[in-house]
Amino acid sequence: MTTAVATKDRESLGDFLLRAPAVGPALALVVAIVVFSLATDTFFDLDNLSTVVQQSLVVGTLALGQTLVILIAGIDLSNAASMVVATLIMAKLAAAGTNGFVALLAGVVLTIIVGIFIGGLATRIKLPAFIITLGTFTMLTAVSKLIAGGQAVPVTDGLLQWLGTKRYLLGGIPITYGMTLALLMYLGIWYALTKTAWGKHVYAVGNAPESARLSGIKVNRTVLSVYIVAGLTFGIAAWQALGRTPNADPNQFQLGNLDSITAVVLGGTSLFGGRGSVLGTLMGALVVAVLRSGLTQMNVDGNYQDLATGALLIAAVVVDRIARRQQQS
Repeated sequence: MTTAVATKDRESLGDFLLRAPAVGPALALVVAIVVFSLATDTFFDLDNLSTVVQQSLVVGTLALGQTLVILIAGIDLSNAASMVVATLIMAKLAAAGTNGFVALLAGVVLTIIVGIFIGGLATRIKLPAFIITLGTFTMLTAVSKLIAGGQAVPVTDGLLQWLGTKRYLLGGIPITYGMTLALLMYLGIWYALTKTAWGKHVYAVGNAPESARLSGIKVNRTVLSVYIVAGLTFGIAAWQALGRTPNADPNQFQLGNLDSITAVVLGGTSLFGGRGSVLGTLMGALVVAVLRSGLTQMNVDGNYQDLATGALLIAAVVVDRIARRQQQS
């Protein structure tokens, strides 16, 4: 009798974790903050915590779009490369005297066009997203170097730097406009996924595309719309990047695609599609930022930081696979 009750309790806990995938990364975030606060004298300082959040903005925004793509069982290896090209276009146009808004709009339009290109190949020709985005990543990396001509492009336009503007809450908590915009974006995507028919279609396509099609959902249209919205977020990530560092550099964010995937998977979104939340992604992005910042303050070599991040990604995928098998059994 006692064994049966214990088994039932364990199953209830497992079901709870499957229904609330953001709980795990939230706990991991708390543990990481506590550990680094005890290991260093500066980590828990308000200015440092604000810096950590600012450092997570670009990856967090990339991860927001990546979440949508992974929810439909896709993947985008080109998101960071697309963002970098957008920063270079914005910077080059602004340096040539183009109005800052026009330069910003041009960069965002580019990332949306890339999303349409990827979504079109995925829906019309039925190519695997991995292959499409791997090829797109390679092309965009070359394009960024051709545009830059081997040099970083400084940004002086006020609008392009605007998201990095710092203000203080309650007299002492430093925040930037970029933080506010990222929060609004997360809230907007959360609402779209949980409160609209489009969001239900995204989850349905990720769970079982054929069943979704038979139930009347326009699968191709949903997939294409996801890549378009994701492209929009990558364009805003480019704006975030210029606000954080007013310098468009083709060599920046070389691991941004992998960091965004890590944040999404750490946040509890299944690589097999159909399960996950933007809240979990936000927690995952913060975990990645906290890990890198804490290890840096402990003077840990960058190579070991990449090693730790990769290990976290593998562990998260293993947990996701186990959870998926339990859900199917």
